[in-house]
Amino acid sequence: MDALSDILSRMRLKGTLYFRTSFTQPWGVNVPAYKDVARYHFAHKGRCLIRVEGEAEPVLVEQGDLIIVPRGAAHALYSDPRAEVDALPLDQVVEKSGFQGKGTLIYGEHGTNHETQLVCGHFAFSDHAQHPLVDALPSVIVVKNYGEASGKWMENTLRIIGAEAGLPGIGNDLVALKLSEIIFAQALRAYLIDEGSGKPIMAGFANPQIGRALSAIHEAPSFPWSLEELSEIAGMSRTSFANNFSQFMTTTPMGYITQWRMQIARQMLAETSSPIIEVAESTGYHSEAAFGRTFKKLVGIAPGTYRRQAQG
Repeated sequence: MDALSDILSRMRLKGTLYFRTSFTQPWGVNVPAYKDVARYHFAHKGRCLIRVEGEAEPVLVEQGDLIIVPRGAAHALYSDPRAEVDALPLDQVVEKSGFQGKGTLIYGEHGTNHETQLVCGHFAFSDHAQHPLVDALPSVIVVKNYGEASGKWMENTLRIIGAEAGLPGIGNDLVALKLSEIIFAQALRAYLIDEGSGKPIMAGFANPQIGRALSAIHEAPSFPWSLEELSEIAGMSRTSFANNFSQFMTTTPMGYITQWRMQIARQMLAETSSPIIEVAESTGYHSEAAFGRTFKKLVGIAPGTYRRQAQG
């Protein structure tokens, strides 16, 4: 499994659909902040403006575009600049529309041809999931013409989600929900290759040589990696690899390995009853004491205490 796939799998990526909308001009909705989730809106039809809290300018989202708000910041969606002033909180829009959690959320003026259909939801990770790649994401990601840019298969997937979401029928919501989880992975991959390729941490995943070393680490996190072995996989000299890795990833190769091992350990401690020595061995430590010291140094508490708190 490649590094990005392993990270998202380990972090238990899960999609949640809120609704499909039919907004007719003029309309405006203020979406509140939501902690520890990545909000998304896919423009199935029409266009709208989105202003994310903390960003100076609004973003124009047109049919086929996808916008992700990685850290769930508050944001406003509206049909035109004038409508932003009169935008209502999301809960009031839901109440005024009469939306009961099924079907399409219909809001705005009647008898207009200026309709915007959005598929809205969020992505979340496990409570015990952490990774610097996700932490390094910007406050907003926009992928223009997302379906076409990501390939025909993704374009068809998005059409299916737009057609299935919120509509009556056996299994429609489940189909749309599971397909939506693909969106985040593909959007993140597209961002890493394009806009994010020159930014810290993301640059490491986009770089072919550093990327090979990262994939090797994720394929065998408990292996006793050495700098020489990783530099050979990357096809670089030991010094060049160490310098480039630290520049791209903002940590040393051994530091990254330790961080990822502790992420695996956190999940095992929180989600299983495996003895701590098994957790230690699964993360490359043959001594429970050595594992405990490293875990406490990075996480702040002992493994046993972490387990009691996580499972309590």
